[in-house]
Amino acid sequence: MESYDRAVLHLDLDSFFVSVECLKNSSFLGKPLLIGGTSRRGVVASCSYEARRFGVHSAMPMKMALRLCPQAIVLKGDMDSYSNYSTMVTDIIAEDAPLYEKSSIDEFYLDLTGMDKYFGCFKWSKELRQRVIRETGLPISFGLSVNKLISKVGAGEYKPNGTCQIAKGKEKSFLSPLSVKKIPGIGKVTYKKLSFMGVRKIQTLSDIPVRLLEREFGKYGKQLWEKANAIDHSPVVPYVEQKSMSKERTFTEDTLDVNFMKNMLKKMVDDLAFELRNDKKLTSTITIKVRYADFNTFTKQKRISYTANDSVLGKLATDIFDQLYERRQLIRLLGVKFSGLVYGNYQISLFDDTQKAIRLMEEKDWIKKRFGVDKIVRASAIK
Repeated sequence: MESYDRAVLHLDLDSFFVSVECLKNSSFLGKPLLIGGTSRRGVVASCSYEARRFGVHSAMPMKMALRLCPQAIVLKGDMDSYSNYSTMVTDIIAEDAPLYEKSSIDEFYLDLTGMDKYFGCFKWSKELRQRVIRETGLPISFGLSVNKLISKVGAGEYKPNGTCQIAKGKEKSFLSPLSVKKIPGIGKVTYKKLSFMGVRKIQTLSDIPVRLLEREFGKYGKQLWEKANAIDHSPVVPYVEQKSMSKERTFTEDTLDVNFMKNMLKKMVDDLAFELRNDKKLTSTITIKVRYADFNTFTKQKRISYTANDSVLGKLATDIFDQLYERRQLIRLLGVKFSGLVYGNYQISLFDDTQKAIRLMEEKDWIKKRFGVDKIVRASAIK
């Protein structure tokens, strides 16, 4: 029986959207399946392993994916179904796990520290996995190790529908031969810069002095070094379902300047949308709040397709504001609220965004994560 000072299990529902669609329609099993935007400019949100053999991958333009795999079946996707299946898995885990964290719609971390003394962490993890498969029909992989980082990488290496246990003390040797792409959080921009430096394997990255990485990547440099050296002290955070997020702005002087107010709305939407993407969440309801100088307060909300795209949400916010602002009186406060939140893997709208929009969003989010949320803002919000 493997003994751990700390034991963390990472559960990953394999090709989650595709798996749900195959459960709903068994004729899709074993066929190349693409889920995403069905328009000419749409992108692939998820794809089956059969489609991946043709070089198709997530975030690829749908037009290009169909050139590579013209026989593929294309579905727009159903976030309500995905959310329901995710809830089913969450309920199973909540019944059995001593402590768990839901990190996205299809990923979970469980803290199993101490269970090796009584049950055996690996044996217990396999039994939990079998229960999920039996009760939901979904394939699931897991990685078990001493921290969240190694467990996540391990689960990814043993997909699809596999299990992995990395023994205590073997974490670095497990990571060393892998590509730096395998480190969670390393995107296209960071990988490109590391490649330019001649760093493609985690072993190489682990040997670079921290100060050099900090010089090249700022504060993120130390995080890169720690991850390459299998260091991760982040705790498993007990799961609490967040129902909404909001921002309000009380003006120093009451205003009638409609353009100014719309720009402030867009700024608040940008901040909230970044928070959504950073937390791997999507919203289905947007609410605008207006408080006039006489303290009368009015709100208006709209149900929308699941998204975390600040451009889409910004336009919706200003449209709702136009419908709400009818009194033409001085305004002292504006507010925005996103509710009906669900977990989602994609950083922007799952099904209707272009590759250009995805790249722009990734670049903006990378800048905000590295230098701070306020380091990049809309020019119209600067006054």
